[in-house]
Amino acid sequence: NFRDGLLWCTKAFEISDTIGAKKEKLEACECLYKIHKSRGETELALEYHEHMIQLEHELKSEETMHNLQAMEFKKIMLKDSLQKEQEIIRVEMVHQQEVSRKNKQRNIFLISGIAVLLLSAGLYSRLRYIRRSRETIKKEKERSEELLLNILPAETAAELKEKGYVKARNFDLVTVMFTDFKGFTKIAEKLSAQELINEIDFCYKAFDKIISRHGVEKIKTIGDAYMCAGGLPVANETNPFDVVNAGLEIRNFMLRLKQKRIKEGKPYFDLRIGIHTGPIIAGVVGTKKFQYDIWGDTVNIASCIESGSEAGKVNISSATYEMVKSRFKCIHRGKIDAKNKGAIDMYFVQNKA
Repeated sequence: NFRDGLLWCTKAFEISDTIGAKKEKLEACECLYKIHKSRGETELALEYHEHMIQLEHELKSEETMHNLQAMEFKKIMLKDSLQKEQEIIRVEMVHQQEVSRKNKQRNIFLISGIAVLLLSAGLYSRLRYIRRSRETIKKEKERSEELLLNILPAETAAELKEKGYVKARNFDLVTVMFTDFKGFTKIAEKLSAQELINEIDFCYKAFDKIISRHGVEKIKTIGDAYMCAGGLPVANETNPFDVVNAGLEIRNFMLRLKQKRIKEGKPYFDLRIGIHTGPIIAGVVGTKKFQYDIWGDTVNIASCIESGSEAGKVNISSATYEMVKSRFKCIHRGKIDAKNKGAIDMYFVQNKA
């Protein structure tokens, strides 16, 4: 889709140009060059090709400058270290000569013993410092990797560490699920800020565990909306079943929680769930507080399916229904109006067939 590709590549070019991200700007230039070239727009293609050449030269120059600075820094450090070593040796030689002059035999043995003792203590202290430093570095590295894996899928995190960037990918078959708390604002007014956060956190932690059991990837939360998807970052053909199973389990969890809150005389959340299957684009955006995200009409339709759902129901599109109907009992709701999408066939999933 040249139009969507041109739009996204142009946005990427503008954003990378604004924040000074030259590598990302180079990728955007390459994308725009290929699009204009494939469309026969030679002048525009040539313009972005010239941008590419200029950016490649700038990146190579920056890399060369960085390497030269690193070499100069190492040279200075080595020179300083040698000077210090020479000064230490000189001072020690003068000291030994003076001690030897005052008291030859006795002081030689005494200084030798002290020197050995100090050297042993220094080596032992240095060894302990190195071990502690290694343990600290190891723990910090593990902590950093753990934090990275909380933000990005494992495969995406590995690609980011290896290459320094993540290439956007197209997925032909992905199932997207949205959940949303019905009447969230009214219920939120009945709870303190801390109680509200605790309740949402409790629910989202349960959702995280459920989707993990079904191999579904959490994408993000937006206020009281929870978004996840199956079939990425590693493509598979089971994602429609995986996501519907996760949706049913989340629905059942929320129904049980509702009954518990009613018995306790506390406010409770009703949950709407919407699921749709189709193609998407996935990648990592931003350089600060970046996140793994997905785009495409499939995401928009999944959101519409969720909006058209009812409390305590798992609502799916006809595209998802056609893939899972052999394994789940579903009720056809007919065509339901969806914002900006017209009438869409929707189905309520009852349970497994």
